Amino acid sequence: MSHEAIVSETDVPTVGDEDVMVEVQDLKTYYGNNGLFGGRPVKAVDGVSFDIRRGETLGLVGESGCGKTTLGRTLLQLEESTAGSVLFDGVDITDLAGEELHEWRRNAQMVFQDPDSSLNDRMTVGEIIREPLDVHDWESGRARRKRVKELLDTVGLQREHYYRYPHQFSGGQRQRISIARTLALEPDFVVLDEPVSALDVSVQAEIINLLEDLQEEFGLTYLFIAHDLSVVRHICDRVAVMYLGNIMEIGPAEELFTDPANPYTHALLSAIPEPDPTSKRDRITLHGTPPNPRYPPSGCPFSTRCPARIRPTEYRDLDDELWSRLNTLKNTLNERQRADLSIRERIRAAVGKDTRFGTVEETYDELFGDQDVPPEVESVLDEIATHVRDHDEGKALARYHEEFGSVCESESPTYHTTSDSGHQSYCHRHAAEHQSLENVLERRHG
Repeated sequence: MSHEAIVSETDVPTVGDEDVMVEVQDLKTYYGNNGLFGGRPVKAVDGVSFDIRRGETLGLVGESGCGKTTLGRTLLQLEESTAGSVLFDGVDITDLAGEELHEWRRNAQMVFQDPDSSLNDRMTVGEIIREPLDVHDWESGRARRKRVKELLDTVGLQREHYYRYPHQFSGGQRQRISIARTLALEPDFVVLDEPVSALDVSVQAEIINLLEDLQEEFGLTYLFIAHDLSVVRHICDRVAVMYLGNIMEIGPAEELFTDPANPYTHALLSAIPEPDPTSKRDRITLHGTPPNPRYPPSGCPFSTRCPARIRPTEYRDLDDELWSRLNTLKNTLNERQRADLSIRERIRAAVGKDTRFGTVEETYDELFGDQDVPPEVESVLDEIATHVRDHDEGKALARYHEEFGSVCESESPTYHTTSDSGHQSYCHRHAAEHQSLENVLERRHG
């Protein structure tokens, strides 16, 4: 976060005046909100906006469960969006249905992560690759067979492989079959859902090179979903970093890797294995786990784990470890407040006995037993503990936020453009009123 100036501020990350193929605007994909008993939905994709330029490869990275695959599937309408729009050459495909959607899918295809499960072992390779041509009634049977054999050549397989079955091929060869099937209808846009993660390293390089060659030959546009950051850096023109259903940062690949702007991106990049055993680079350890997407934070989605979360002025110099423990206490209180107690546990709580959460004394001992807690912090913790003993986690949380709360937790950030290249970050620390604050990441992690 060593950016000296903020170029501009915007609500939606865009790419300017370049030739845009795909425009995603405030896209949401929720699950479980239409159930018989209602309840809170799982917010797999929660208001995502970005563009994909024609002919480029946009990488999409993030932790497992952040919504990457759901987003890719929603772009192709394999998952139904809850809200928002996906414009493909100006046409909102979320409004398409029936024959219109069927026809549009010729222009957009997907390569799935696991070639073993995405190929039907009861069909020959020729039948698998030919299937999209049959579904869309593409020309004559003879032309389809010829097209399939040409595709086998294109992806580096032999024409005689037409009559073999998937189980007769290696993992890399099966992925080549999947790619050939994807190219059958000559799509313009392809979603690649971790296409090399199930392959050996040597085979990964072959498939990556193949994808690059095919992109150049056919003018393809890719959304490349992956968790291997070294692969993303090699193949992608731009990269979007996703967390808890939100895009946290998006920008040119090399710029994002060498000068990341968002705390979450810093943490991801610090986890890349360092080949130099003498390297002094510190790894940023994120405490806790990502929040439940059914109960996302009300402010910044990364606020519950962020090492650079903006502190109240009076606690800016508080010990980092103690500040992290206070944050863990807040998350624990949130979980206690949301959890449904059984009738037996409610009775135990009413008569002052322990529930499955244990006592507040046990929690405090685990979190603060080995910490040097300043008197002003200890007095607030005592107040919070009193509310917890009274089984009023709502008041306990209110007191916590009154004393230790942050703008990161109470308000959603906006996208800030941090360079002339359109590099954008979703973080409160880029706002003008917080620019004078000490750069926490640089100070603590070099």
